[in-house]
Amino acid sequence: MAESTKKLLKSLRQNIASVYMGNSLAIDRVITCLLARGHVLIEDVPGVGKTVLATSVAKSINGTFARIQCTPDLLPSDITGINMFDQSTASFQFKAGPVFSNIVVADEVNRTTPRTQSALLEAMSENAVTLDGVTKKLPPPFMVIATQNPYEFEGTYFLPENQLDRFLMRIHLGYPSPVDESRVLQQQPSKTQLSELTPVMSADDVCKLQDQVDSVKIADSLIEYIIELSTATRNAEDLQVGISTRGGLALTQVAKATAMLADRDYCVPEDVISNVLPVCAHRIVSRAYMQDGDTNATQRIMQQVLETVPIPS
Repeated sequence: MAESTKKLLKSLRQNIASVYMGNSLAIDRVITCLLARGHVLIEDVPGVGKTVLATSVAKSINGTFARIQCTPDLLPSDITGINMFDQSTASFQFKAGPVFSNIVVADEVNRTTPRTQSALLEAMSENAVTLDGVTKKLPPPFMVIATQNPYEFEGTYFLPENQLDRFLMRIHLGYPSPVDESRVLQQQPSKTQLSELTPVMSADDVCKLQDQVDSVKIADSLIEYIIELSTATRNAEDLQVGISTRGGLALTQVAKATAMLADRDYCVPEDVISNVLPVCAHRIVSRAYMQDGDTNATQRIMQQVLETVPIPS
């Protein structure tokens, strides 16, 4: 890997870690999603740094950045934009919404209604927005970093399966270690360092890094392993819906981005194995969920499948 690439990735890691003093693996997961041209859903209880992590990533890139505070009264047009009539020209003028940014932070995405959540679907899938029959492309790079509280919290809505499938990863932060929590309490980075955070790379740099991920090699044996994992979920008795082809594509791209972040131009089995749960668990639907709304079964079932499929040498 080129020395310039290593320096950029190291600077990005350090910049985020200067503000988000928590799980270092979570930082790598978000960077991996960025490199793989994907979107990330950060799910955890309030107060563990979801918004700080998301905002620090956005502010580390010298591109356009927008933050959407999702509420029950948020409308689709508040996200995508609207055509407004201009009396001076007697014509409609398009006023772009916050989704027309390089990095979009959707805070507490499951507090807004499914109708408004769906406004992000086309943007996340096609990097475009269609209004009044006209399709408008979004600026590259484009990434949505969404945060959400667990479903058990009052005033939240389930994200539809097709919306969840648009997220490359769903990650959980957990509570910080006592050492990290002590640093947070003393320094209060969300009030100090976050406001002073400066970019360490440009939007063009991000696009070049994403192009480099495409050239990372992945062996046929690993492709076969991903297919075997997908097939095993489709045949699992506890699952109503297994991993789709889009899920297999996502796992392949994340494995390549993980290899690049580890300073390799080729994938190893661990690049796939370490990402199966964050990439695939939210894409499968358990029979327990269909019967009684149990949202916790998929992680357990995905782990069981992972343990049954032989790892390639």
